[in-house]
Amino acid sequence: MKKILLYISTILCGLLIIGCGKYGEKDIIKDLSKKIDKTNGYYLNGELQIINNEDSYVYNVEVAYQKEDNFRVSLKNKTNNHEQIILKNNEGVYVMTHKSTQLL
Repeated sequence: MKKILLYISTILCGLLIIGCGKYGEKDIIKDLSKKIDKTNGYYLNGELQIINNEDSYVYNVEVAYQKEDNFRVSLKNKTNNHEQIILKNNEGVYVMTHKSTQLL
């Protein structure tokens, strides 16, 4: 009896997972596009690695975006903490580099 109940419950779970509707790739893209259009802005952070010949540079990246193409991008080198900020607003695009206090 336990085997029959287990078999029936497995079939029912499988039918629920597989047969609940047709939600394909086009539907996902359509729903995602609607959500993006409704979004006023976003914030993300991550890590960027640049490989140049044998040199490797790793940056912490923070991006804040606001509708109407306003954004702020912060790139901070993990090795020497050098930070550069790219800012775009209604007045223009600005690139800010903090002055290094380290003596050469």
